[in-house]
Amino acid sequence: MQDFFQQIASQFAQTTWLEWLGTLTGFLCVYLAAKQNIWNWPISIISVVSYAILFYDAKLYGDTVLQFYFLFTAVYGWYYWLKRKEEKKKPIVKANKKQLMLIVLAIICLTALIGYLLDNKTNSDVPYIDAFCTAVSFVAQFLMTRKVLQNWLLWVFVDICYIPLYIHKELMLTAVLYLVFAIIAWNGYRDWQKTYKNFA
Repeated sequence: MQDFFQQIASQFAQTTWLEWLGTLTGFLCVYLAAKQNIWNWPISIISVVSYAILFYDAKLYGDTVLQFYFLFTAVYGWYYWLKRKEEKKKPIVKANKKQLMLIVLAIICLTALIGYLLDNKTNSDVPYIDAFCTAVSFVAQFLMTRKVLQNWLLWVFVDICYIPLYIHKELMLTAVLYLVFAIIAWNGYRDWQKTYKNFA
């Protein structure tokens, strides 16, 4: 156990400025998203650009592609949240059973497709694990842009899944960040659920 903490301390000391930038802006944008603050979107742009470079260097190609998707959804989410606020629509919606089944199906299909590509077209040593986490993140991010309540439950799940992956890749600061993300995501779910019930 002591060796584990020494390894973490050593990794923190070796953490690059790029990982620090991605980590701090990533933490801030998730916190703001949980609070339904629209500034989460522009701040997330800084985080995703930082992590796109970082993940490419770590040969996490699925996560690299994911950052470009996050970049697109950050712009879309920024626009959609502004539009929804101006139209004074119900702030949060909840996916029904049919939509939840489509969400699961989308994750399975994306995992198979991305996993196949990573396994056959890259030198990734964790193609299907990377693909699964990427697929869940794709879906969760889309649900967040549409202000669907269950996005936070997907984020809690996938953030926990990411922790051992980042430890495997020796991205210790990022692993710690994703533990914090999981906690924030759970609190985000509770906060959004209260808002949803208030407008039900």
